[in-house]
Amino acid sequence: MGENENFERSEPDGIYSKVLRAGRRTYFFDVRETRAGDYYLTITESKKNTNEDGSFFYKKHKIYLYKEDFGNFKEILNEITSYVVDERGEEVISERHQKNFDGFTETPVSTNGEASKPSTESFTDVDFDDI
Repeated sequence: MGENENFERSEPDGIYSKVLRAGRRTYFFDVRETRAGDYYLTITESKKNTNEDGSFFYKKHKIYLYKEDFGNFKEILNEITSYVVDERGEEVISERHQKNFDGFTETPVSTNGEASKPSTESFTDVDFDDI
């Protein structure tokens, strides 16, 4: 499964859980039970961070999702994830994931929509002794 891994956890009360490990983040999907005996979902993001002394701590964020919201939640999640993939593809584009990343280079576009060379007139030569 590559860098992202799925795991199942066993809950002491027998309710269903899954874990997704994704780099420094871990996502926990847990089915919980209300006092009335109905089920709901919690989604927890746990991110590993480092203190100044080098020790680790985990920052957690939790979402509670109830059955009456499942349909709308799934619909919007599917719509948004499809939009992202349609607009940018499935390839991850970031400094962290590209071994040969050399920074962001923007190609200027002229008013007719064609790529143009940047004008050297807009650059200023800075001498750091002046600062």
